[in-house]
Amino acid sequence: MYNFGNEAVLFLQKISYVWAALLFLIENLLIFICSIYIGNLLSKRYAHRRIVPIPPKIEVTEILFAISTILLNTIITLLGLWLWRTGSIQFRSDIGIFALFDILILILVMDAGMYLLHRIAHIRFIYPFAHRTHHRYDKPRPLTLFVLNPLEALGFGTLWLLVICAYDFSWAGMSIYLGLNVVFGSIGHLGVEPLSDKLLRSNLFNTLTTSTFHAMHHRNEDYNFGFYTSIWDRIFGTLYSENSRSQD
Repeated sequence: MYNFGNEAVLFLQKISYVWAALLFLIENLLIFICSIYIGNLLSKRYAHRRIVPIPPKIEVTEILFAISTILLNTIITLLGLWLWRTGSIQFRSDIGIFALFDILILILVMDAGMYLLHRIAHIRFIYPFAHRTHHRYDKPRPLTLFVLNPLEALGFGTLWLLVICAYDFSWAGMSIYLGLNVVFGSIGHLGVEPLSDKLLRSNLFNTLTTSTFHAMHHRNEDYNFGFYTSIWDRIFGTLYSENSRSQD
C-alpha cells in the first residue's frame, strides 16, 4: 500500500539543505497565508460576535515581525531536518492507534511546556525582551498570531525540537499535531467568537482554549496562559473567572 509519509521521508533524506530551506520557507508561507485567509473569513463571518474592539490599521512593524516569525520557523524546521539526519530525532512510520496517542501526548506535553514558557515570558525583567511585542497588539486579529519577538519564536521552536528529540513520535502524529497547533493559534487570534454561548459552556470547550479564552489573556495578562487547554491554568490558579474580574 502506498504510504505518502514514507515517500516524504525518502525525499527528505536526499534533498540538499539549500533546497530543503526553500521548501520549508514555501511551507511556512503557505501556513501563514492559509491561516490569515481563513482567519479573516471567520472574522467577517462572525463579526456580530466580536469579543475585542476592531483593531487599528495594520502597522509596518506587525508585518516585519510576522516575516521574522516565518523565517525563524523555517530555520527551526531546517534544524529539525539536520537533527533527524544526525540521529538526534527519530520517528515511527505507523499510522494506527499509537499515532493517535502521539497526538494526545504532544498536545498535553507541548501545552504544559508552552504554559511554562508563557509564564516565564511574563516575568517582569524578561517580559520587555521577549513577550511585550506580542502584547502591544491587545486587539487580536489573525495576523497577531505571527507577531512575535524573535526570542519568543525561537523559544517555542526550541521547545518543539527538545520534545521530539526526547521521544520517537510517529510521522503521522507529529504532522497532525502541527496542523492542530496552527488551528488553535489561529482561533485564539480571530478577535471574534465563532462558538455559540451554549458550546462555550460545554465541558469540552471549558477545557479546550477558545478565541474568547485567549482574547481575555490579551485584555488581562495575569490570566489564561494556556495554548490548547485550560488544564494548567486551573491547576496553577491563573484561569480567568468572574471572581478574577472582581479582583481586577
